Amino acid sequence: MNARDSSIRLSELLRREHDAMAAFLVALAGFDAKRLWLELGYPSLFTHLNRELGLSKSAAFYRKTAAELIQRFPELVEPLEDGKLCLSTVGELAQVLTPENRYQVIPRFLHLSKQEARAVVAELKPAERPPRREVVTTVRVAAAARPVRDPEPAAALALGVPATARVIAPGSPAELVDARVAARTVNAQISRKAPTFEPLTADLRRMHLTVTKRFEAKVAAAKEALSHSHPGASTEVILEAALDLLLDRAKKRKGLVEKPRREKRPSRPDHIPAEVKRAVWVRDGGCCRWALENGGVCGSRHRLQYDHIQPKALGGKSTIENVRLLCARHNLLAARKIFGDAWMDRCAPARKATAATGRRDAGSAGARFDVPAAALTGPT
Repeated sequence: MNARDSSIRLSELLRREHDAMAAFLVALAGFDAKRLWLELGYPSLFTHLNRELGLSKSAAFYRKTAAELIQRFPELVEPLEDGKLCLSTVGELAQVLTPENRYQVIPRFLHLSKQEARAVVAELKPAERPPRREVVTTVRVAAAARPVRDPEPAAALALGVPATARVIAPGSPAELVDARVAARTVNAQISRKAPTFEPLTADLRRMHLTVTKRFEAKVAAAKEALSHSHPGASTEVILEAALDLLLDRAKKRKGLVEKPRREKRPSRPDHIPAEVKRAVWVRDGGCCRWALENGGVCGSRHRLQYDHIQPKALGGKSTIENVRLLCARHNLLAARKIFGDAWMDRCAPARKATAATGRRDAGSAGARFDVPAAALTGPT
């Protein structure tokens, strides 16, 4: 089965997944509307999903939220079937959706990630008096974990709820204790993976970042160094000034300056003139222009390289028409298509294993090409 057939197969399986999920949520909404979970002896729909159906607490929470929202807004079923809405996005949508704004708000959440959906929520429902402060804390060393026989009382204590308060009655707010614990657990796991920006309003974000003591000292030194030009500047102002310098340097390296200096005579035959780089960067929009089968382009902005459409080794010139922007992965793939795998493996003998994996998975998210610059730019 070739790549195109595999993609068609995956598309069909994905459509079935969306259909099955939407059908499950519709059935779950009907189950909840009749409170059938109560007849089975469960205090809430969440508890039924968790204990009877065996879903994790986070999975149960998201499905419970979606089922409750579908009861109020049946028009959500169609975008769920089409894959335009995911469960985590529905959870964010539930915070701002009302019968009055349904036709304006629902389209804004289509095709969004959870983080993007949170930004829309912050715009529609901004935080009142968003805090703007700097807090420096020490990282606590986690104590040795103790075995807990019953995880539910432990979850209650984590929320500050006494164990006696966990006698759940149908319709009581206490029935959401497990759901809240699940949601907090999911958010904590996400925050540990990468720095996150929490939307507060349409313009303000709160950044969560763990730094070293060395970084803290550098920030303090930067404040002192800029005390004349930026008196009393906050950490945000100092860091933004540093980022501006970094971005300006990157632009200069690419030749993207307002008043470029006159180009000197190139010292190397493979040299690409700065004016060509500037024109190509603007034309290609600063992203990879590798053509996809569906008519689009790659669009990656990571590890971009200037590539000769007709390679220099075959007489290609460094002109605007013959140079394009490609990410490192597609630059290597283009070279392999022209010169073959054997030649490219000789250019990077220490990376044969990585290159072999790339040939099998070229274009996939799992493939990585860490090939020296000589191997990437030599044949182009």
